[in-house]
Amino acid sequence: MAGQQVQGTQVVGRVAQLLRIVARSADAGVSLPEIVRASGLTRPTVHRLLASLAAEGLLDHSAEDGSWHLGPELYVMGTVAANRYAIEDLARPGLRRLAEETGESAFLSIRRGDETVCLVREEGSFPLRSFVLHEGLRLPLGVGSAGLAILAFLPEDEVDRLLADTGSREGKFGSGHTPENIRAILARTRRDGYAVNPGLILEGSWGMGAAIFDRNDRPAWALSLTGIEQRFRPDRQQFMGRLLLEEAHKITQQLRQPAAR
Repeated sequence: MAGQQVQGTQVVGRVAQLLRIVARSADAGVSLPEIVRASGLTRPTVHRLLASLAAEGLLDHSAEDGSWHLGPELYVMGTVAANRYAIEDLARPGLRRLAEETGESAFLSIRRGDETVCLVREEGSFPLRSFVLHEGLRLPLGVGSAGLAILAFLPEDEVDRLLADTGSREGKFGSGHTPENIRAILARTRRDGYAVNPGLILEGSWGMGAAIFDRNDRPAWALSLTGIEQRFRPDRQQFMGRLLLEEAHKITQQLRQPAAR
C-alpha cells in the first residue's frame, strides 16, 4: 500500500511538472523534445503522460507542428478558480496607476510554492522597456524584485531553507544571486518596505517590488516595476517605492475585508 501511495504521488508530481513546462510557452507551444529536456524524464514516460493529459482535455496537441499547448479543460478550471481568487481584478487599477505615474511596466506576481508566477502585465509609456518579466514566467523566490519582496517577509527558517541551495540560482540567473548578496537585499527590503533588484538577472534591467499580504499576514503576492537602469536612480527609487507600497497596502486591505454574502 505504501509503495502505491509513493507511486501515485510521483505521478501527480510529474503531471504537475509537465503542465508547468507547457504553460511557460502558452502562446508558441512546446515540442516533445523540449518537454523531455526540461522535465528530465524519459521520452516514453513524457509521451505517455502527455497523451493521457490530452485525452482528458488538459492539453492540446497540434498536428501541424507537433507542439503541445494548454487544453480547454484547464481554461474551464481556471475560470472557476478565478471566482475565488479575484486578486487580478483587485490589482488591475493599481497596476494601471503604477504604469501611468512611473512610465514603467507594472506586474502582479503570485507565490506558488518556492516560486513566483507573473500573472498580469500593464505596459508603461516609456519607450525603452525591460522584457525579462512576462506573464506566465516562473522564477524562484529570491530571484527578481517580486520574489525578493515576498522572500524578505517570510519566516527566517523558510528564508534559510530557500537560500541553502543557491547553486542553481547563480548558474541560471546570474552570479549576483549568492546567499550573502540576497540576504543583504532582504535586509534593505525589510528596512525600506520594498525590494530593489539591481540588474541581477540581466545587466541594465532593474526592478522594484512590494509584497501583498493575505489574511494571515503572509506575503502571498507582489507588485513590481521593471525598466532600464537609468530609470531607477536613487531619487526615483524612493518615488516608485512609495507608489508600490501604497498600491500594495490598498490591495492588502481589500483582501482583508469580509467577503460579501
